[in-house]
Amino acid sequence: MNRLSLGIAVLGSTGSIGTQALDVISRMPKRFRVVGLAAGSNAELLGKQIKEFRPIVASLASPTAARQLRAEQVPGTTILDGLNGLREIVERDDVDLVLNAIVGAAGIVPTLAAIKAGKDVALANKETLVAAGSVVMATVKKHQVRLLPVDSEHSAIFQCLQSVNGAYLHKVILTASGGPFRQSTREELEKATVENALAHPTWNMGGKVTIDSATLMNKGLEVIEAHWLFDVPADRIEVVVHPQSIIHSLVELTDGSVLAQLGAADMRLPIQYALTYPERLPSPVPTLNLSSLGSLEFEAPDTERFPCLRLAYAALAAGGTFPTAMNAANEVAVEAFLRGSIGFMDIPRLVGKVLERHTGVKEPDIQDILEVDASVRAQVIDWCKVNPCR
Repeated sequence: MNRLSLGIAVLGSTGSIGTQALDVISRMPKRFRVVGLAAGSNAELLGKQIKEFRPIVASLASPTAARQLRAEQVPGTTILDGLNGLREIVERDDVDLVLNAIVGAAGIVPTLAAIKAGKDVALANKETLVAAGSVVMATVKKHQVRLLPVDSEHSAIFQCLQSVNGAYLHKVILTASGGPFRQSTREELEKATVENALAHPTWNMGGKVTIDSATLMNKGLEVIEAHWLFDVPADRIEVVVHPQSIIHSLVELTDGSVLAQLGAADMRLPIQYALTYPERLPSPVPTLNLSSLGSLEFEAPDTERFPCLRLAYAALAAGGTFPTAMNAANEVAVEAFLRGSIGFMDIPRLVGKVLERHTGVKEPDIQDILEVDASVRAQVIDWCKVNPCR
């Protein structure tokens, strides 16, 4: 095996980001070797990925799914399961970079394990920083590893800042597509269906992040993530709706200059930049034809119709475990909406209810964070069973 190639572990390999990451990796066989793959319960797709990429180790969150995959007797690949399986993958000596594309707060523990093992992390799991930002960034500093953003917005900011002295950064401007309900009335939002909410106009994403985009919670999560990644206070993080999704984000400098990163709405571009940083290599993403774009639109977000964005700013301002509680409530509420158990606008109602009642831990450690996450999830699950709106 060529040790000059980079050993990669892809967590969440069967999801939207994971499959696109493997597409990028497959185009650079001399540069990368896939050491480990991890997924939730999709044993069938993971089995196909194992046959194509021949990782040394793979893991499934579901023990039942792992047993199913072991029964197939995939030669040369050890099949693990659960949280211990994730830890074993990210701590391997032959893993150089961990791409974490796990959805939700389940990504926190493997991210910390990778950092503590001295691995660079390409982070597509924004909930890691939303729920545990203070702990994660302190651990990054202690172990002197690189935390490379994969989200298109944070990748854009990261790219804009490469040629800028950080002292000159005045403001971070995150762009939002506005989602499928950008022009919907409040009454229409109350009646929104799962099918409507999953019909994103510009991006092809997984179910959870697509619903978050529809509520604008995704942008709220990104505000908190940007705060931790770039050490910028909330009052210097702005959100602007940009329906075309061509400008992925911008930075405003102290002299008033604004730098923007533009590109096709294709996640393979920020994924590749994170994997190959600081190099710029040819990619499969089509280049922009500026003359055919027409006009680019911008508008302020409406936090009355989309209160999740306002709630995220409030959670960040409150600090401590408030973002943890907000994130946990949102994850459970989104799952309930996708199952048809609650309405679309019940999502912000549930999140708001949690934030109103949360007392919070001011300077949490990881145990505090995991306990708050678990307790809020249990509470919201109970509310969803009874009457989520009250």
